[in-house]
Amino acid sequence: MAFRIHALDPARFAPLFALDDDSLAAQRARRVVATSHPGFPCRVSLTDAAIGDTLLLINHAHLVGDTPYAASHAIYVRADAVRAEPAVGEVPEVLTRRLLAIRAFDAAAMMVDADVVDGSAAGAAIVRLFDNPVATFIHIHFAKRGCFAASASRA
Repeated sequence: MAFRIHALDPARFAPLFALDDDSLAAQRARRVVATSHPGFPCRVSLTDAAIGDTLLLINHAHLVGDTPYAASHAIYVRADAVRAEPAVGEVPEVLTRRLLAIRAFDAAAMMVDADVVDGSAAGAAIVRLFDNPVATFIHIHFAKRGCFAASASRA
């Protein structure tokens, strides 16, 4: 089963970079500077920020709607990040170097299966989860911190 991984749209976050720190805090966000590499994975570029890069740490609703699985968590978005467009079947390095929780959902946003895998096995896990015909979309999370990393769809 062919799949494609999707990064977040930078347009959703661009206006936040113009806000001062108090305004960011009012939106459950804060400006941070990357102090290690890897360590600050951008959900737009699907790369780890370089040391010294400015990012926003934002509470992001990654699963919305009328479902018990509705969820949000903190994510990093790098300033001026360009949206990654991974090729069909490509798993970006930011994912392959981490432990991942991969969760499959049906059209009603109900979880139908899940797995925890080393990032190097992410592609095979996504294919296996999409073997379930009711799996409509997949969310990929960094397992250790629990935060949303990217989504995947059938290609």
